[in-house]
Amino acid sequence: MRGMEVIEERAVEFLEGELLVKTIKTKEELTQAYHLRHRVFAERLKWVPERADKLEADVYDAWSTSIGVFANETKLLGLVRMTHAPVPFMLESEFSACLVGSHRVRKETDTAEITRLAVDPAIADRGLSARLMKTLFKGMYQWCLLHDVRYTYMVVEHRLLRVVQRMGWPCHAIGEPVALPPAEVLSIGGLLDLNEFRLQASIDRPAMLDWLTTTTPVFGQAPACKNHQESDMGEYTELAEDRRLVRAA
Repeated sequence: MRGMEVIEERAVEFLEGELLVKTIKTKEELTQAYHLRHRVFAERLKWVPERADKLEADVYDAWSTSIGVFANETKLLGLVRMTHAPVPFMLESEFSACLVGSHRVRKETDTAEITRLAVDPAIADRGLSARLMKTLFKGMYQWCLLHDVRYTYMVVEHRLLRVVQRMGWPCHAIGEPVALPPAEVLSIGGLLDLNEFRLQASIDRPAMLDWLTTTTPVFGQAPACKNHQESDMGEYTELAEDRRLVRAA
């Protein structure tokens, strides 16, 4: 779509250990993404109706970009969708009940919405789930860097907002918790200022910031491997355990 303004889409692609993080482009990759979304959001969470074709897709996919984490370069293990303003956000329609108060949704091109965050529910290893969640956050951050995005919106289960904040992401509530149908999960809208995040992380979590900004290219000379993020894994494990609560996921 991008009908209101032509925005150049820049692809994310990097290695995180043996995992491949990349923009989902091909028909096969998109089919995997819609199947995974159906398993999470229709079959498990019951937030959207189940479909006979087992594919969960919506109108926002037409003007959004999804980033996937792949094993063996082909098997999709997790994904997240980024919607770049000024096109419509879910926050303005499906999640509009979260806009309690006077907050005006930013629609400048330095703003995006995070939705459809999901990790394969068949993964029983909590450590792997936590690592995938952490890697998805890195993919989101890299996409924002490539597209000069400073502000990101998300809608999450209200308890999960505190988990995200404890992980070092200063995501501020933009309303009060509300029960969203059909699952009636108590959810809340949040806004993350990445400039605020970088300033705070440079003081409190410099290793985390360094890891987020350092990528290993798929081709070419790889930078030195850094393992200093393991100390933060516990917080991502908590998020991974609660990922079924992510409303805008």
